[in-house]
Amino acid sequence: MQQSGNTYVAIMAGGIGSRFWPQSRTAKPKQFLDILNVGRTLLQLTFERFAKIVPAENIYVVTNDAYATLVKEQLPALTDSQILKEPMRRNTAPCITYACDKIYAKDKNATIIITPSDHLILQEKNFLEVIDKCVNYVTDNGFLVTIGVKPTKPATGYGYIQFEEEDAGAGFHKVKTFTEKPTVELAKTFLTSGDFLWNSGMFVWKAKTLLRAIVKHLPEVAEAFREGQHHYDKHSEQKFIREAYSQCTNISIDYGVMEKAENVYTLPAQFGWSDIGSWDALYDVYEHDYLGNAVSGKKVKIYDAAHNMIMVPNDKLVVVQGLDGYCVVDTGDVLLICQKDKEQEVKQITVDLKVADLDKYL
Repeated sequence: MQQSGNTYVAIMAGGIGSRFWPQSRTAKPKQFLDILNVGRTLLQLTFERFAKIVPAENIYVVTNDAYATLVKEQLPALTDSQILKEPMRRNTAPCITYACDKIYAKDKNATIIITPSDHLILQEKNFLEVIDKCVNYVTDNGFLVTIGVKPTKPATGYGYIQFEEEDAGAGFHKVKTFTEKPTVELAKTFLTSGDFLWNSGMFVWKAKTLLRAIVKHLPEVAEAFREGQHHYDKHSEQKFIREAYSQCTNISIDYGVMEKAENVYTLPAQFGWSDIGSWDALYDVYEHDYLGNAVSGKKVKIYDAAHNMIMVPNDKLVVVQGLDGYCVVDTGDVLLICQKDKEQEVKQITVDLKVADLDKYL
């Protein structure tokens, strides 16, 4: 399953992970944390997963300039050239354009796998087989492939992909529509219809195919990066990227390109996927005690409490009594106690703290 030297991976690792506050902080977001308690951070797990099929020198990480040192510490195998530093957050379209443009400048025949840095893959063998199929498919057809996950519940925290029934070959289907996070009622309709998938946020395409789509659908972004090949891997790269990003709007690749392009295909797949985008999502992948509590912490005592997500320091005695469906997170300087299914409210809390001039806790 080892891919050819023309296959590359771009890992997106610039997010803040605000729905994981207070564990995820601006200075050290969730992709740099071992929130699964496995001795490896989410970024390290992502890198190791792809290093099994792509040479390490073909793996790039796009991150915020502030996190470049963290990336280097956690992935010492990367050279400075493989760490793409974003000067500001502009969502996924500029991020992906930067990675694809830089790789294309090096290899005109590059096939690129785009992946977030902080997702969980439980069935790795299945996942790598899916990636292999996608790489082979875009090499032959020049399509933009978005990897869809067969839904197992009416989740409202994920985007959805609707696909056409007709098989376009090798199990791939043409994409009909993209839908952002739906209501519960709509998510239930999607689940029963059978032609909707969770949007994993992972993509596979030829670099030249994506860059052509950027020119067509996001011409201002294409223009911003037009002279990039003259600066990549030179002292002028960061100055050029600062100027390019300042000209880019804040826009996602889904909204900017995938929803508009005609050559978008998906492969319905299952490989034990979660974007671990919230405390409730983390709770789903943790082991539970007989009352359904997920616990990280060596001195936690539980009385008459069920279905809680508890993450506290190992040296702190924490007693939880009478709570059902709550999240209890203690980071030393912050204690969060909230209903774990109110993930959007955690994000709002971080906004409120900023307004209240309490940035030091973010």
